[in-house]
Parts: sequence; structure tokens; C-alpha cells
Amino acid sequence: MPSTTTSGGTVTRRCSCRNPETGKNYGRSCPKLANRRHGTWAIRHELPNRPDGTRREFRRSGFESSAEATKELNKVRALLAIPDEDDPSGQLAISDMLEACTKSKEPLPDYDETRRRLAAGQALNSKMAVAEWLDLWLGGKKRLRLSGYKRYELDVRVHLKPHLGEVRLDKLNVPHLDRMFDAINEANIEIQEQNAQRRAALEELDTIPWKGPENRARRKWLKAAIDQMPPFRRVTSVNTQHHIKATLRAALNTAIAQRIIPNYNPAEHVELEPGTKPKALVWTDERVAHWLATGEKPSPVMVWTPEQTGRFLDHIVGHRLEVMWRLIAFRGLRRGEGCGPRWIDFSKKSRSLKIATQLIQDGWDVLEGLPKTNSGIRSIALDDETVELLDLHKAAQAEQKRKWGDAWKDTGRIFTEEDGSWLHPGKISDLFERLVDEAGLPPIRLHDLRHGAATLMLAADVDIKVVSETLGHSDTRITRDIYQSVLDDLARAAAEAVVKLVPRAPRAIRSLIEQRAARRAPAIGASPLCTCECTCGAAQKEAHTA
Repeated sequence: MPSTTTSGGTVTRRCSCRNPETGKNYGRSCPKLANRRHGTWAIRHELPNRPDGTRREFRRSGFESSAEATKELNKVRALLAIPDEDDPSGQLAISDMLEACTKSKEPLPDYDETRRRLAAGQALNSKMAVAEWLDLWLGGKKRLRLSGYKRYELDVRVHLKPHLGEVRLDKLNVPHLDRMFDAINEANIEIQEQNAQRRAALEELDTIPWKGPENRARRKWLKAAIDQMPPFRRVTSVNTQHHIKATLRAALNTAIAQRIIPNYNPAEHVELEPGTKPKALVWTDERVAHWLATGEKPSPVMVWTPEQTGRFLDHIVGHRLEVMWRLIAFRGLRRGEGCGPRWIDFSKKSRSLKIATQLIQDGWDVLEGLPKTNSGIRSIALDDETVELLDLHKAAQAEQKRKWGDAWKDTGRIFTEEDGSWLHPGKISDLFERLVDEAGLPPIRLHDLRHGAATLMLAADVDIKVVSETLGHSDTRITRDIYQSVLDDLARAAAEAVVKLVPRAPRAIRSLIEQRAARRAPAIGASPLCTCECTCGAAQKEAHTA
């Protein structure tokens, strides 16, 4: 085939004509090649070798004329000339980009944009989609704690990739994000309507009697309709939307740090409704009465009073996991931390327990992991009674081990199943709910027992920094934010205590209050302007006296 060799590349004319007798391609012997409009033109340019030393080249075909092919070849030559001769990393980046263009058959990138990106140290593949980058970013997050990685992965899989995955990473902007959150809120409305329909159908089904052919037919029809309805689903709350935004912001910040995109993060500028964090409230007598009357909890986060905590601890005396409940109630361990302490972390001499590991629930599987945060790795002080109970627990565990013999699973954990195996955090939460119900106490979650420990420490005037360190918070501001409502209750209690410190004559105070009340309320039949010192009629004075 005719070809033209230019500086740093070759332009070649091709045709697909075949010899009718042999069926083979004519190649250079095609009789029609004398016509310069016959066939198509292609280019080829040698590229710097790959890092492993293998050769590669840029190829592209389908040009209608030699001029078009030469113009494309000149673009390739210009791009290859961007990095200096003593810049092997730049040459490699340009070559990788050109090789990628060959495979994907995409147009060559703009010369000026490529030069700017190379000078800024940014990735030259400007065609990367958001979904591709999120996958790369998630791949680098596998070193995170399992719970943190799972939350990132959920946001990416359920929300970010479906809504933004096809958008070019460098073209992502605030309107794209606004449309995503608008779609999420529209889906929330649909979910709420579908949930309401399913709930109404189930309620109607409960009201239809079983007897009678008409009732049975109606029940059958309703059941079939319910089966066709979507299952109950949770809406994407405002707090979850803020987490989705934070996940995208983190991913884009990494892309900016690696100079894959310019220094602009649209997730920083999208506006959402302010999120709300439930405040911890104490189970006062009034709130308990409201719960008994309506079945409604005043807040998702409820905390027992010291008296209620005492009733629970009295109820579980002698329970196999009594010490674990006690540690959560007094020292504020998280659920996984309460299930996971090891005997090697307990020091009887220093009366302390080091929180260095926890048991994590992944689906229904149980894994061992580090505490939730770096601040969660801590040492907590133990009271004398807890130390004594741990000694008794260790002796009881040794007896249990002797009974099980070779079937005993030596996990080294302080709290275990009866055969020595790990506790299951999910089962522990279920067990706690049953114990609370047995004790006749207002409901709280197992995690709320940890909140109760904070309340007890704050009520005992323990310094907020000590409370924060005991709970494993990284900053006292986190502690104050979570327990602000509890601190307000304690402040009101402190105000009452201050007043009670000043001795007063109860009778004199009551008399003063009664006199003031009488002055504010005019007597029946008296003029609004009338007082006891005025010259009233006899009937009015008689009314005042009465």
C-alpha cells in the first residue's frame, strides 16, 4: 500500500479490495490505488516503550484523505513534544494517554489542555467518569475500619454511582449534585406513599373476619394485592444525605490532592437542609407517664435516672454477663467493646481495663477489629467492686471451661458464650431488651446504657474532660454536643440545690406568696380599681372579708 513517511510517523493508504479468484486482499497491488480517492488513509507513530520495556505505537485509520491523516499525525507529534527530553515521567504520561486513545478510539485531547494538566501534575485522562474514580477511591479505603469502609461503600453504591456515575469527573458541578438530592427527596415521597398504602392494606386485612365466603374472598384478594406491593422501605433521611455529601466531598478532595481534577470541589458548595441529631433525654416521671399512656418515646436517645439504672443492676445480679452490663452502665463501653475485652487487657494491680479491641457485626458475621476511633483505644479505671466481680467471673469461667473439656473454645475473652466462643453483638442487644422488659423499666437501647454512664459521671460532677476520655471521644466538644440536654437538666437540678442551701422560714414564704396572689386577683363583686384600703360599701367589704 502506498505510504508517506513524515518526521516521526507514517501515513499509509489502505483498501479492502480482494482478488475475486483467490479471495485474498490485493494489498499494494490493488489496481484502483492509482486513484488517490480510493481506499482510506491511516497513521502510525512509534511511542516510547512501556515501563516493562515492551514496544507500543499509536495507530488510527479511516481518514478520507492524506491531508486529514497528516493533520492527525501532526497532533500526535505535538502532544509527544510537550514534555522535555529529560522528563521521562512526562513522556510516559503522554504515551500512556495516546495508547489509551488508541484502544478507546476517542478523539485526541486538546493540546493546550494537555499541556496545562501536565504542568499542573494532573492526570491526563480527562475522560474519567465519576463512577470510575469512586471505585479507585474506595479501593484505597480498604485500610479503614470495617464500619467506616462499609458506610462509604453504601453511599457510593446506593446513591453516588447511580446518580452521578456517568458524569465526567472534571465536569461535575453543583447542579449535578442538586439534581441528585432532588431525585432522592422525590424517591422519599414515593417510598412514604408506598409504605402508607401497604400499611393501610395490612390494617384492613386485620379487621376482616376469617369466617364467611365473602370475608375469605376479600382476605385472599387483599393478600394478593399486598404481595404485589413494594416491601416497607426506609427513606433517605436528611442526616443520611449529609453523610452522602461528606462521602463525595472526601472522594473529590482526594482527586484534587492527586491533581486529577482542578482545585474545585462542588460538594463544598451544595446546600442541604440542616441535619438534626437526637438529644439524650432522661426518663423523668413525666416522660415515663407519657410513654405508658401513648407508647411513644420522647426521643430516640433515652437515658435512665440513677434509680432506674440501679433497678436494672439489681435485676441482673447473678446473671452470667452481670459484669459486662455493669461495665457498660458505669464506664460507658460501646456494645462491641463490651463484648470484646480480653483477660490480657485486665490489670487487677492497677484496677484498670484497656480497651484495645472490639467485636464488630458485619451482616450477621462477627469480626474482631479496633475500637471505633483512635481515641477509643483507652484505659478505663475500675472500682473495687467491679474488680472483685471480675475475679469471681474468672473463677466461674474456669469452672465452665472444666465442664466443657475439649469442646471449650479458648478465645481469651472475658465475656463469652457458655462454650467460650465469642459473644454475638446482635444477640447481646436482643438479650438486653428482654432484661429491660423483665425489670419493668422504660425502654432504652443498649447504646443508651452507655449514655447513662455519661449522665452518671456528669451528675457526680466528674470533669467533662475525664468523661470524654472515659467514653473514648476525641474531643470534649463531642461530649458536650451529645449530652447538652442532660447538662441542661443537671444545671436546673444545680439551681434547685443552690436555693435549698439558703435557710428560709417556710411559713413566711408561703404567707408572702399568698398575699401577692390575693393582690393580683380582685374580689368578687369589687371594682377592678378597688383595694382593701379604699372606702367600699358594706357589701363590698363583706365580699372582701369572705
